[in-house]
Amino acid sequence: MPREARKQSSTGIYHVIMRGINKQTIFEDEEDKGRFLEILNKYKLAGKYRVFGYCLMDNHIHLLLREADEALSTAIKRICSSYVYWYNMKYERCGHLFQERFKSENVETAAYFLTVLRYIHQNPLRAGLVKNVFESKWTSVNEYIHKSDIVDIDIGLKLFSPNRKKARSFYIEHMKIWTDDQCLDVDLIAKKTDQEVREYLYKLGVVNISHLQQLDKPTRNKILAAVKSLEGVSIRQLSRITGISKSVIGRL
Repeated sequence: MPREARKQSSTGIYHVIMRGINKQTIFEDEEDKGRFLEILNKYKLAGKYRVFGYCLMDNHIHLLLREADEALSTAIKRICSSYVYWYNMKYERCGHLFQERFKSENVETAAYFLTVLRYIHQNPLRAGLVKNVFESKWTSVNEYIHKSDIVDIDIGLKLFSPNRKKARSFYIEHMKIWTDDQCLDVDLIAKKTDQEVREYLYKLGVVNISHLQQLDKPTRNKILAAVKSLEGVSIRQLSRITGISKSVIGRL
């Protein structure tokens, strides 16, 4: 069956989710996240779309943006292609990284704009990664309070008050409010602990890491591939536990 065409937003504003193919990790470390934001900013300037919010999780991304000169699908394709090229070069891998079709929902009203903005910023809090929304390093939550690097904060703050000082105060209070808002999202994957990974290796016959490293390459790679396929296991974590390079694991 042909895919259903996306419904156009009357405001041109969308909440977008990009996720790793097969739910895999798309950010192994902070350098990866920093690179993605550089790419986002680069194509924002080239495509003249406006970014109002973002959140980078290990295996998916939330964006709140308004399309401009180029269609939403074109903008997302440019961002993904550029990041995947860089990621594949870094980890000596090839092939797809993102799920082929991104998800999106229309943001048609000012009220829903503020709901989605809070929902995006609270994503790490909902996942239990931080104790409060303002601790999140890889969201745009603090750009609205301090220096804006990537996001356009004017529209969001003006929805609170024309007075910038009052707007920031209202914004801070809004971000603190915990709600049961249901916005577009993906099923979050709980990360496996190092102990859980070691226990799984043991079930596969690996009594210790030295044993794994002494196995013949085909047997070793088969075991690594099996562990890598588990939900919640990242390449970086598996490399740290086994002592085998990320590039080797990434190619499996």
